[in-house]
Amino acid sequence: MSIYEYSAETIQGEHKSMEAYKGNVLLIVNTASECGFSPQFDGLQELYETYQHDGFEVLGFPCNQFGNQDPGSNDEIASFCKKNYGVTFQMFQKIDVKGSNAHPLFRYLTTEAKGFLTKEIKWNFTKFLIDQEGNVVKRYAPQTAPENIKADIESLLTKTKTR
Repeated sequence: MSIYEYSAETIQGEHKSMEAYKGNVLLIVNTASECGFSPQFDGLQELYETYQHDGFEVLGFPCNQFGNQDPGSNDEIASFCKKNYGVTFQMFQKIDVKGSNAHPLFRYLTTEAKGFLTKEIKWNFTKFLIDQEGNVVKRYAPQTAPENIKADIESLLTKTKTR
């Protein structure tokens, strides 16, 4: 199994298979607009702009399960991310990332990369790094700043160039 078995609805309402990202390094993040970690949108956008031409994508999945910190509609979330952080990476429709209604993609991600003490996501801005074959390489805690993931991204991108 890999993430390519899954699909989700983009924030614009389009059905998108994760297979569309095959061959790219991905950083999948559960986001929230009103979270103390929301300034990480800046860092995520910077990573995307820096590495997108090398085969890197950021995929944002809004979630309102932690402190009711993303209560807006999908349109409001998209507008907020664009206006306040200049987000141009792909955002998806708001989903649950834990519990019985968790999106299947996030059930898979948390099974493949367990967190500290539990596999369940505990807060907004948990990040999953995915290699070009769709395998989960690493999970990062919410407090891990995007710039602190650069070396891991570069390492995966370098593997592609040396093939």
